[in-house]
Amino acid sequence: MIEPIEPGRRHRRRGLTDKQVAALPRKRKRYIISDPELRGHYIRVPVDGPAVFVCEARDPYRKQIWVTIGGADKLGIEQSRSEAREIIARIKKGLPPREAPPVKPDTFEAVAENWLKRYVAPKGLRTAAATERLLRGYILPHWRDRPFVGIKRADIAKLGDFIEDHHGPRQSDIVVGIVRQICNWFALRDSDYLSPFVRGMRRHGRKSRDRVLDDAELRAVWKAAADAGRFGALVKFLLLCGQRKAVVLAAKRSDINSAGLWTIPQQPRAKGDIERVQLPAQALAVVRAQPKLAGNEHLFPALRGARPLAGLSRFKKIFDARAGVTGWVLHDLRRTARSLMSRAGVPRDHAERVLGHSIGSDVEKTYDRHRYDLEKQNALASLAALIDQIISDEPSGKVLRLKKARADA
Repeated sequence: MIEPIEPGRRHRRRGLTDKQVAALPRKRKRYIISDPELRGHYIRVPVDGPAVFVCEARDPYRKQIWVTIGGADKLGIEQSRSEAREIIARIKKGLPPREAPPVKPDTFEAVAENWLKRYVAPKGLRTAAATERLLRGYILPHWRDRPFVGIKRADIAKLGDFIEDHHGPRQSDIVVGIVRQICNWFALRDSDYLSPFVRGMRRHGRKSRDRVLDDAELRAVWKAAADAGRFGALVKFLLLCGQRKAVVLAAKRSDINSAGLWTIPQQPRAKGDIERVQLPAQALAVVRAQPKLAGNEHLFPALRGARPLAGLSRFKKIFDARAGVTGWVLHDLRRTARSLMSRAGVPRDHAERVLGHSIGSDVEKTYDRHRYDLEKQNALASLAALIDQIISDEPSGKVLRLKKARADA
């Protein structure tokens, strides 16, 4: 609390200079004197050290507010008076004594990291790893230190152009879609922010893919896979089991027992999975041919660490050049496997269960507790037999006859 002004002579000083301020005497206690040229402006004189300029005023609610302006060793009295006038005027208007300095805006990276922490991670999204990879690989290199609120529609268009030119329109839509999610999330948290996105910014559209490998392409891909190491083995296994790439990459050797029964752990927020199935001999041969690396239990391991095989886009580019087949993605193998099961005479609902798709109404699923293990086993066996016929270039007029399903209590 500021001590009261020391009583002294009643007559008003005519002026006060910097030299006079520096020469003010030091006493055993701190004291304060008023500036004769500005009401509410004072000089606080400590026991030792430089004097300090302060000012005082009352706000509209008559509350007395004292503000320290600065030391006389760094601030002249005229400059202090100038600042005091502004401070006193603001206090009388009910404003803060000083205007707050402009807040440094959050960078795009800071907002994106917060989005990953507070939205993506708590949701347990199945695509979380891929989303973070795209964010760090495609977006942050362009906008890492840019103010988030400074990202405009033109900037998004330029980013989309760059990715489309180097990685294709589909990848451009996926990456720009991540930016849209971040902007929409930020808009929910900031009442002054307006997302720069408008309708019509998608380039590729939402058209569903319908690409499947025909027999000639399948033979070329299978032949190239024989000499493509771990990536080639992954291609074969995806064709033989019809599962999602993420499911296969997450699979570990402990998930397959000695008899070849593959049990798939339930993934968080997964759309559905096969749960368990007896793998055909061809798929087991692919698995058993994979190298066993210390500390890595994945069926298709990376050479370092405990991760599954990574860098698939780089492997795929080399693989396509060898196989001479282009315009397909790894997920098309799942669609190809499903189409081949129909061609092999696998009943529709059995093939759909192999893919992990939901079958029947909620009531039916509640009462039908049959696990369809033998039906799924037969479906994959039929698929493997048909693939063998195709790659050996044999006519496929006959298909593998399904075993009679056992009753499963």
